[in-house]
Amino acid sequence: MQDQQAWRKTFGVLGPSTNTIVQPDFDDMRVPGVTNHYSRIIVEDAQALSDESFMAGTLEISDNTLAAVKGVMTCQPDHLVMGMSAVTFYGGAEGGAKWKQNVEDAAGIQLTMGSESLVAAIQAYGNIKKVAFLSPYYPVANQQVSQYLSDYGIETVRDECLRCPSWTAISQVSERTLVNTLKKLDGDDVDALLQVGTNLSMVRLAAAAELWLDKPVIAINTATYWHALRKNGMQDKVYGFGNLLEKY
Repeated sequence: MQDQQAWRKTFGVLGPSTNTIVQPDFDDMRVPGVTNHYSRIIVEDAQALSDESFMAGTLEISDNTLAAVKGVMTCQPDHLVMGMSAVTFYGGAEGGAKWKQNVEDAAGIQLTMGSESLVAAIQAYGNIKKVAFLSPYYPVANQQVSQYLSDYGIETVRDECLRCPSWTAISQVSERTLVNTLKKLDGDDVDALLQVGTNLSMVRLAAAAELWLDKPVIAINTATYWHALRKNGMQDKVYGFGNLLEKY
């Protein structure tokens, strides 16, 4: 017997309880026969962030992830999608792989997460060796992203951290701020621009930016949902979110 709405796949989506962007983003990219079922990772809204408090806050999210896994598994999803990206970069490629394995061992099904999805997206575009990226993070977390990318042979030329003062403040970053940051990061010395931090609203802006920057601009939520679809054998083209979902 098949789920009447999810006749192809049910996705269990894991995201921080403070995140208000990833759930609607993933729903907007949903294709026929696929449903998303959001399970909140309970966490307090971080305040007055610094390098130290940012790392502590993200590790609290990591520690609480398995409780959200337990909750969403009661609807018997076919696949898990991680809607929080920072912790998936920690410890480089090896650390990310261990984090993923821990979740998959608890769930008994596969997980798609942001770090590996970003690398897969870069590889799908092809000929991307040097990148610049922006995040809502603090410098200590940007360093983790750079290290993760480096483990896959991708050089970070520049990066920008917006140092958002709380988890909920991330969703309030304006399009103008993001546009100005993309312009600051761009240059002839980078092959692509990337955005990490799932509570930043970038999926449509990144698609538009590809047109005026004339190079790949990859938003983490787009890359993650694209990768989840492709890993599950779905090649549907979804329009309005950039070349990744339209061409690859």
